[in-house]
Amino acid sequence: MLTTSWLDGLDLGDPVSSDPLEGGYASKTYRVRTTLGRSVVVKTQTGLPLDLYGLEAEGLEALRSTGGFAVPEVLRVTPTFIVLADLGASEPSPTYWEDAGRALATQHEQTAGKFGYHHDNYLGVLPQQNPWSTDGHTFFAEHRLLRYLEEPKCHQALPADDRERLERLADRLPDLIPRQPPSLLHGDLWHGNLIPTPEGEPALIDPAVYYGWPEAELSMLDGCGKIPDAFFASYAEAHPLEPGWRDRLPILHLREHLCVLAHFGEVPETLGKIHTTLAAFA
Repeated sequence: MLTTSWLDGLDLGDPVSSDPLEGGYASKTYRVRTTLGRSVVVKTQTGLPLDLYGLEAEGLEALRSTGGFAVPEVLRVTPTFIVLADLGASEPSPTYWEDAGRALATQHEQTAGKFGYHHDNYLGVLPQQNPWSTDGHTFFAEHRLLRYLEEPKCHQALPADDRERLERLADRLPDLIPRQPPSLLHGDLWHGNLIPTPEGEPALIDPAVYYGWPEAELSMLDGCGKIPDAFFASYAEAHPLEPGWRDRLPILHLREHLCVLAHFGEVPETLGKIHTTLAAFA
């Protein structure tokens, strides 16, 4: 797919090729090369909410302001596509994971007085509810767990006994999760959204930002791929963690599992992980 209007007004030359890139659910993503030897990344899709790419651009800017991770520059944003500076396909530096741990700790030092965000945004193509709340347990229970029971695909896929366990677990969150400050979160930080810059330094893409529990961010990294212990050690050195943090991550990762069901319906592996976690804690 190659659309000349993507680069209108950017003085990058005319597009001459577009190569599809893997990753991401909502968009088709391309590396576009131009007649002037430049390259950019274009994400595009029809039928998406008209504010999705604008909110993505805003989220990237919010993350850039923390001084933690590198973030790609937004070159152009419209209701149907977003153009980003191309970070390429680089190799991580030897200290990549230690640097990523420190960068995330720096990001999490940016806090707010409440949980939530200035507005709702999106996780995948579904709304992410971000109403301001002074109670982190209530916020996580209502807007990160139970809200997915309202989504038709999730409601249909999740057995009735596990729905009841989820509601019991939501009530028990104050006993299971220690109080944490509302820190600025990327919001969708699986390992595919953490990539190296051309210099091999860690960078973030595809945010779903809000102010929430730092451990919720760690739960997604831990639950969506093998992350070296050096990352967590580096993070904890700069941002100490409460004892038992690793044991709590499966509870917090339920939000991602429920979101998968809400997008795709019955996914046996995901249903199994949800059941195992709920059986252990509820």
